[in-house]
Amino acid sequence: MHKIKKPAVAGAFYPKEADILNNMVEHLFDAVTWAGSAPKAIIAPHAGYIYSGIAAACAYKCLDTMSFIKNIVLIGPSHYVSFSGIAYSDYDTFVTPLGEVCVNTNLIQKIAVLPTAQHLNDAFSKEHCLEVQLPFLQKKIKEFTVVPLLVSQVDKQSVSRVLDKLWGDHETLIVISSDLSHYHDYLTAQQLDSLTSQAIEHLDADNIKEESACGRLAIRGLLHLAKQKKMRAKKILQINSGDTAGDKKRVVGYGAYHFLESEVPA
Repeated sequence: MHKIKKPAVAGAFYPKEADILNNMVEHLFDAVTWAGSAPKAIIAPHAGYIYSGIAAACAYKCLDTMSFIKNIVLIGPSHYVSFSGIAYSDYDTFVTPLGEVCVNTNLIQKIAVLPTAQHLNDAFSKEHCLEVQLPFLQKKIKEFTVVPLLVSQVDKQSVSRVLDKLWGDHETLIVISSDLSHYHDYLTAQQLDSLTSQAIEHLDADNIKEESACGRLAIRGLLHLAKQKKMRAKKILQINSGDTAGDKKRVVGYGAYHFLESEVPA
């Protein structure tokens, strides 16, 4: 039986009407520019679009030059269900107002055999961190499959092992879904997030602390692997909700980062 993961936060984190969502994402992309090499991996935020949409657009603007992408490995933190390891689901498609995205079940099977991987549909039922990435991807890539994964209580080596198994060739893009610091005042958040950006750019997994980012476990795994692969990390944008749609007394930080291999396709 074909299992469909319906959207959990359409109408809350982003518009539920397809035309309004389409226009909103287009306007966000129109507001940013990008020039550089095609990344192998991306870190993008996952808050409501009025808060973090501009940072997400900065992260994904590069896809204009990446028509070769066919598979997206999408990994983020489990906000609502706690467990040990890395969770996958048995959904066949994920749905947004812009349409369906097929899950790459063959790639899921590659990591399902790992001791830290487990089938856990419940972790996905209310989760927003993967869902909010999809409309940006749908606007830039005509046809792609997704490998949706959630992490909770897991070490960087286990995440790194999963990412390495799914790394693939230039047709596969790794996307880590994460916001940065939470609920500090504006200046404190800027300082904390700048330290996190420095750690990311130096591939320093051990300096991504608990207060650094909600997606820290996935980020640590990516940084661990990126260091082994001698990649380069680049900050594209670092902002917080005080720069977009919130006050400056209690903000959430957002960042867009690209990870580049030594050789990328032309």
